[in-house]
Amino acid sequence: MALGLIGYKVGMTQVFTPEGKAEPVTVLQLGPCPVLQIKYPSAEGGAAKDGYTAIQLGFKDKKRKSATRPEQGHVAAGLKSKRKDARQKAGVVLPPKADCEPQKVIREFRIDLGGAFVQTGTIKAGPAEASFKVERIKVSGEGATQKHELYTEDVTLKVGDKLTVDQVFKDVQAVDVIGTTKGRGYTGVMKRHNFDGMPAAHGAKKVHRQAGSTASLASNRGTGRPKKGLRRAGQYGNERVTIRNLTVVKVDVENNLMLIRGGIPGFNGAVVMVRPTNKVGPGSPKAKTKARVAPATAAKKK
Repeated sequence: MALGLIGYKVGMTQVFTPEGKAEPVTVLQLGPCPVLQIKYPSAEGGAAKDGYTAIQLGFKDKKRKSATRPEQGHVAAGLKSKRKDARQKAGVVLPPKADCEPQKVIREFRIDLGGAFVQTGTIKAGPAEASFKVERIKVSGEGATQKHELYTEDVTLKVGDKLTVDQVFKDVQAVDVIGTTKGRGYTGVMKRHNFDGMPAAHGAKKVHRQAGSTASLASNRGTGRPKKGLRRAGQYGNERVTIRNLTVVKVDVENNLMLIRGGIPGFNGAVVMVRPTNKVGPGSPKAKTKARVAPATAAKKK
């Protein structure tokens, strides 16, 4: 997973391109997100720490009276506690704090998995800061002369930094959006899986919306349990879904807004995570940076 931002889904609208074409877009409010903590694999001396590298971000301030004491202590540098005083007297070096308000939403973005725009071999992370190189794509020209050039940039993040949409999504052409779909409750197979149902004639007795026969559930399995993955009635929606490779239409830096083409999961006001797309195949921004090679023509026989 690449470094991204947390935000809200504002809603859908349409914008017009300079050519007069209407683009259906989803408006997202992203950030600013303070860096609350940096996860790193091992501490000094080789002792195991978190076991992975990630950037923990927060979104939207929470009232102090509504925040629990652990939530306040996670971000506040001046919060007094007996355990904190005892550790300092024992010589323990405490991790740095963001020194900001408690956050309503806290998410982590792992940067050590690869497959995106973060070069995993350049990652250096500790309790106070993390540095790495990211790949960006610069677009120049228009129409048939349009070129996509890949370049790298050094990024250093410290605990307490506030990330904005123009910093994280600089020269980003497409994004992945992670959200939770609308919950539709317990539904039948016709609504959940688009089953056709049973015959609707008078000969069918009260089975019009049923799933059908279940006679061969355990055949060729050896037990009486049903086969895994059987499509039946149950909870519909309210699950985490990732929509990949959505085109960025516009970025409004002043209002922390991003307009992306197409729809995303969730209701208006739902929390989403947005990151530069990790797709590298055909149709992805990275594929456009590769020069197209014409197929070799077969040699003519003499």
